[in-house]
Amino acid sequence: MRQSPFLSVATITTVAVALTLMAIFGAFVGNLQEMARRWSRDVQVVIYLDQPPGQKTLRTWLDHIERQPEVERVTFVSQPEAFNRFRQRLGDDADLLAGMTPDILPASLEIRLQEDFRNRQGVATLANTLRSNPAFADMRHGQDWLERFESVIRLLRASSVVLGGVLLFASLFVVANTIRLTLYARRDEIEVMALVGATPFFIRVPFVLEGIMQGVIGGGVALTSSYLLYRAALSQDMAVWLRATGLEQLLFLSPSAQVLIVVGGGALGLAGSLIAVFRLGRA
Repeated sequence: MRQSPFLSVATITTVAVALTLMAIFGAFVGNLQEMARRWSRDVQVVIYLDQPPGQKTLRTWLDHIERQPEVERVTFVSQPEAFNRFRQRLGDDADLLAGMTPDILPASLEIRLQEDFRNRQGVATLANTLRSNPAFADMRHGQDWLERFESVIRLLRASSVVLGGVLLFASLFVVANTIRLTLYARRDEIEVMALVGATPFFIRVPFVLEGIMQGVIGGGVALTSSYLLYRAALSQDMAVWLRATGLEQLLFLSPSAQVLIVVGGGALGLAGSLIAVFRLGRA
């Protein structure tokens, strides 16, 4: 590596850039999933009632809804309570409601879902079950929004797989060709070693170790670079954006993912060097 510093630096840089991009994209997807998990807490089914039910009817409805496996909690919101909520949301403009009575707003049932059912399928299943009651005709659950959001998550996951594959292939190609160039530069030395009795294993091992070292160094550089970018993102402007999205803090890669970046760099270097030395052996 000291005798071929340019090739070594080029290999390490390529591996580092590829793994840094993967780390950044992985952290982005991880934060998006955490944001989706937090947003899913607000996923609920709301049933607006044409007429406020009697106590006996209300109790029957609540018992029936609470027995559904998707439901965590159901809350009855009376017309006066809905009116007070509306007044509070108006804030300084609450005077606009002067002279109005609570009966301008409908009573409702707010259904909070279990965590495992806070998704499109869970909402759809519960909605289909509750539609059997004619009084629950006016039901709102944001199905279109859930479908669009889940589509974005799936697209990002698929993109991460494609991007990761392209970057890994490019890094593997560069590592393999760098080791190959080193081998060709030392062809005379390798031939002399073979003539004096050196085994193929003895000749190949240093080049394999070189590839592993370059990969591990590249993985370490990638991890350091991605962490520095993560720290730079924790600015005051980013803090404001985080509060707007519902995240308490920007998440970095998990410890296992950090280890995987470095180990993955070593594995990338190992694979590239093995490809190069075995190609040379066949040549």
